[in-house]
Amino acid sequence: MKAISIDLETYSDVDLQKCGVYKYAQSDNFEILLFGYSVDSGEVIVVDLAQGENIPNEIVKALTDESAIKWAFNAAFERVCLSEYLRRYYEKDFRSYSINEDTVGDYLDPSSWKCSMIWSAYMGLPLSLAGAGAVLGLSEQKLTEGKDLIRYFCVPCKPTKVNGGRTRNLPLHDTEKWEMFKKYNKRDVEVEMSIQEKLSKFPVPEFVWEEYHLDQEINDRGIALDMAVVKNAILFDSKSKAVLSDKMQELTGLDNPNSVQQMKQWLADNGLKMGSLGKKEVAEVLKTAPEPLQTVLSLRQQLAKSSVKKYQAMENAVCKYGRARGMFQFYGANRSGRWAGRLIQLQNLPQNHITDLAEARSLVEQGNYDAMNMLYDDIPDTLSQLIRTAFVPRKGKKFIVSDFSAIEARVLSHLAGEKWRADVFASGGDIYCASASQMFHVPVEKHGQNAHLRQKGKIAELALGYGGSVGALKSMGALEMGLAEEELQPLVDMWREANPNIVKFWWEVDRAVKKAVKERMPSKVGSVSFSYKSGMLFIGLPSGRNLSYVKPKMGVNQFGSESVTYEGVGDTKKWERIESYGPKFVENIVQAISKDILMYAMRTLSHCFICGHVHDELIIECDKRVSLAAICEQMGRTTPWIDGILLRADGYECNFYKKD
Repeated sequence: MKAISIDLETYSDVDLQKCGVYKYAQSDNFEILLFGYSVDSGEVIVVDLAQGENIPNEIVKALTDESAIKWAFNAAFERVCLSEYLRRYYEKDFRSYSINEDTVGDYLDPSSWKCSMIWSAYMGLPLSLAGAGAVLGLSEQKLTEGKDLIRYFCVPCKPTKVNGGRTRNLPLHDTEKWEMFKKYNKRDVEVEMSIQEKLSKFPVPEFVWEEYHLDQEINDRGIALDMAVVKNAILFDSKSKAVLSDKMQELTGLDNPNSVQQMKQWLADNGLKMGSLGKKEVAEVLKTAPEPLQTVLSLRQQLAKSSVKKYQAMENAVCKYGRARGMFQFYGANRSGRWAGRLIQLQNLPQNHITDLAEARSLVEQGNYDAMNMLYDDIPDTLSQLIRTAFVPRKGKKFIVSDFSAIEARVLSHLAGEKWRADVFASGGDIYCASASQMFHVPVEKHGQNAHLRQKGKIAELALGYGGSVGALKSMGALEMGLAEEELQPLVDMWREANPNIVKFWWEVDRAVKKAVKERMPSKVGSVSFSYKSGMLFIGLPSGRNLSYVKPKMGVNQFGSESVTYEGVGDTKKWERIESYGPKFVENIVQAISKDILMYAMRTLSHCFICGHVHDELIIECDKRVSLAAICEQMGRTTPWIDGILLRADGYECNFYKKD
């Protein structure tokens, strides 16, 4: 047996979408209903576990045999569910990959698992089985009845008089549906195998599978939560918002001061017409609004804080042993290969700026609401800033948090050969000061001469590296930072004039992409290659990984110029034709290479217990004797496939996660 393709249908009383597969499978009521499989692309067999059938012994053995490759679409689900199933019913056959110091002991070793969803993502295809099958035009498509069948058999049902008050539907309650469910399970395996066959001429590089296995290990390990902080934060938020609502009601006389419609009408009646009550709009009006409007709008801003949602997500996701697992989707962003966040969404946590972070956290941990209320004017904002601190290392351990300094700016500068920027990085300089100095032709120091220009350098660096213009500056908050409207276009012009090689690189990439799509001719721009094959545009990265664009063709953009379009998941989250151009492809390339550099660092540090990562930052749970300097040195090592790039990693130690 070389390979086995698997698909499961399961039941649990835990909400999979809210809580994730790890908690879902840990429920005492979890069970596998159907086990569909095919050995070495042979006939698909469905084992009806719900009605007493058993998985053949040789298949059970294969699940822990590292020489047998296990395939599934979203294989993380099958692997975690089967880990729980084997531990319960085949304890002697279950084998983990854990050591005593690690926390992955409940799970099967991912090293012999491969995922056809990851393969689809690598090829720029949708992350759903139905979506991938449809785009590939498979002769066998996922059965559309699946959602209804899953709703019927896989989740609890509401007790009614008609169903006799039961809370779950079993096969005996609708034998016709059950037979259809078995066909659905079988078809899913067939579609998964068809995807593998269709993509067989575009194999995923083996090193990417190794990266996937490391990702699965990090998801298995999870990260500990201080549940006292989590539960008390939810309680504090509820108390605080009740007080704020009462104040709002007292000031406005409204039945429901949270109602946008009622609030807009009250403001209009008091001489202030607002088209939107969005955060930015309210913040702008607060600068000049008279009383009592200013107080009312300020209270509304506090009420609008959604910090409690993160704490609720933590409460939903926390598994046995107090750890949240499964928070990272490998290849979640398929145009760069970066991760996407899941469940608690570590990728978009609020930053912390209060100076007494530890003291504020201690009050929440102790449940001392009165002290919190007395010491902090804005409890929702304080709770928001404390979200990161709910993540903690195990007892007796510490966190080392290490991240790359200006990684995208370094990659972009290296690819474009913008030497003055490389010199800044080599000397350990501040790229925002250096950029402002280059733009305005005067010395700029962070806390010295012309320091006021650093902010302009910063906003330009953040907004303009990928062809952005005035609109990009505005969306990055340029106006809120004090820049005037008339300053924006000159800022764009000065940045581009200061970075001629980056601008040149944008349009070299643009020409290379068009050449590949129009002429089917391969080309290179520096260490990045461009080619067209079998209806796909491939951009080859220095790491050996490809970026894939489906069905590219030439089109005309809104300005009447020639442009490249391709099919992908757009801003609407639907499969559609997407327009792109040189600077946007450069953004994909730079972010992809930045991800590859982070992945190289993760592999270098894989002997450590990496329990999380946020953008270009690693969170490592380690012994208190581990050297921060050694971790940063190893993380900052130059990757062998992009010689000459200047990397630097900085870090800090902490007893709870925070933004240093």
